[in-house]
Amino acid sequence: MPATTDNYCCELIPPASGLYVYSREKVVMTHSALHVAEELYEEKVAIPGPPGSSADLRSDLDDRLRFEMLMTELSTQFAGVTSASIDKEIVDAQRRIAETLGLDRSTLVQLQDNERFVLTHSWQLPDLKPFPGFAIKDLPWMANEILRGETVCFASINDLPEEAYREKEVARRFGPRSNATFPLRVGGKVIGALAFGTVRHERKWPETLITRLKFFVEMIGSALARTCAEDDTRKALEEVQRLRDQLQRENVYLQQEVKSARGHRGLIGNSTALRKVLEQVDQVAGTSSSVLLCGETGTGKELIASAIHELSLRGKRPMVRLNCAAIPETLIESELFGREKGAYTGALSRQAGRFEVAHGSTLFLDEIGELPLDVQSKLLHALQEKQVERLGSSKSISFDVRIVAATNRHLETEVQEKRFRSDLYYRLNVFPIHMPALRERIEDIPLLVEAFVHEFSKSFGKPIESIDKDCIRSLQMYQWPGNIRELRNTVERAMILANGPRLRIYPPSSVSGDVRHSMLLSDAERGHLRNVLEMAGGRIRGKGGAAELLGLKPTTLDSMLVRHGITSKLEH
Repeated sequence: MPATTDNYCCELIPPASGLYVYSREKVVMTHSALHVAEELYEEKVAIPGPPGSSADLRSDLDDRLRFEMLMTELSTQFAGVTSASIDKEIVDAQRRIAETLGLDRSTLVQLQDNERFVLTHSWQLPDLKPFPGFAIKDLPWMANEILRGETVCFASINDLPEEAYREKEVARRFGPRSNATFPLRVGGKVIGALAFGTVRHERKWPETLITRLKFFVEMIGSALARTCAEDDTRKALEEVQRLRDQLQRENVYLQQEVKSARGHRGLIGNSTALRKVLEQVDQVAGTSSSVLLCGETGTGKELIASAIHELSLRGKRPMVRLNCAAIPETLIESELFGREKGAYTGALSRQAGRFEVAHGSTLFLDEIGELPLDVQSKLLHALQEKQVERLGSSKSISFDVRIVAATNRHLETEVQEKRFRSDLYYRLNVFPIHMPALRERIEDIPLLVEAFVHEFSKSFGKPIESIDKDCIRSLQMYQWPGNIRELRNTVERAMILANGPRLRIYPPSSVSGDVRHSMLLSDAERGHLRNVLEMAGGRIRGKGGAAELLGLKPTTLDSMLVRHGITSKLEH
């Protein structure tokens, strides 16, 4: 048939000779449709047949024209497909092609770990099941052909070669009587296969149809490659933005920590009580379990929390801290979970909560017993779901955070008296560690004093050569209700008053009835001097002065007061 350029279609008319010829009838047609008409003419024009078969030939032509128009439509459709819609579009295209060609099933599998083909997209008639994926070892002949980039096509199961005996067994078991399977390439590499087939009847696969289906498979491969690249780029940009935001939050937090960080940061001591705590730290640090630190105020719970974090797999990230007692009740929720701009009056900007900042790290919740009950329930929900919602937002933010909590309250009593939620207590109390009071580790007091003296000697510029041993024994006799914090403050006060290379440190005045009285003569002498000075109104010389009351020369009393670190203005 000669080529045409004037949008005409051809209709078969049976001539007297019994051969099929064409007449022309005007209709709008694409170049692809004209190409199909030419192919069909070449196939049919010299084939003798009864005059009545022209309707069959026209029907064949119509089917092929519809298929070409479908290919043109799908080509346009997949040129603009996005990663969000590509899966749905692939399955819909499988359905439309199968229905147009009268097929029963279409299956797309993708190669996984170079070991098996996994089913990712499938369409089949309602009463059929999807063809499952398969391991390379299960269908070695077909897998090898696909991986070599070859198309596997058979009109009948018997057409398969002898070496495809496993493929024949699978075909008889799962029903494909005729099948065409095409390798799916991305960037020249085979990543899977796309198959079309029939289950209820056999059919032939003309070369022209195979060529058009190959075009469709190449189109799917290009769309997958493009959308995967777009998806990877989007995820990379999101990850860069997430890391940038995380770095910014950590920088802001660390700047705040540097401004507020004070005090000695080491764990000092060799007592049995402290060694037991450190053994527990070693046991739990390598896990992600929650830890509850219990003990009196000033026992070093935050230092233990830092040790747990630094020894864990999260130790490369900064530990995030929140003192639940230091935040007003109206703001504690936004500090924990974050807020959006305008979430409440005064919320002038968006703020990430501590859970977001601590993602991938450890969150230390100090004074957890001070949390209001309504915040306790929200904290429990966040720990259970591993998600938080900023105030003013309904979007959930996932987090990966290890919780270390601390309290100086008896939480069991708080639970019994309904001041602390029992379910939150059990959630936090996975691995409890009891921090010993300083009076339970008196053998560590000399080491702690030495460390504190060294710290203040450098900061105050006062060199200290020795510490009075009687004073150390006196410090060990004191009960230290404020624990290590109180001891540090006592050493700092003594360093301020020190005016020589020998340092004398005396325990604080008794402020509670549970402080034991020292049996040392020096402490008794010091106490007596303080009492007499108080009686004399702080005066040493003159009538009614402390020297007269003690029967001592004023110069002798001056020396005694210096030795005991007492000034004439009484210290309270």
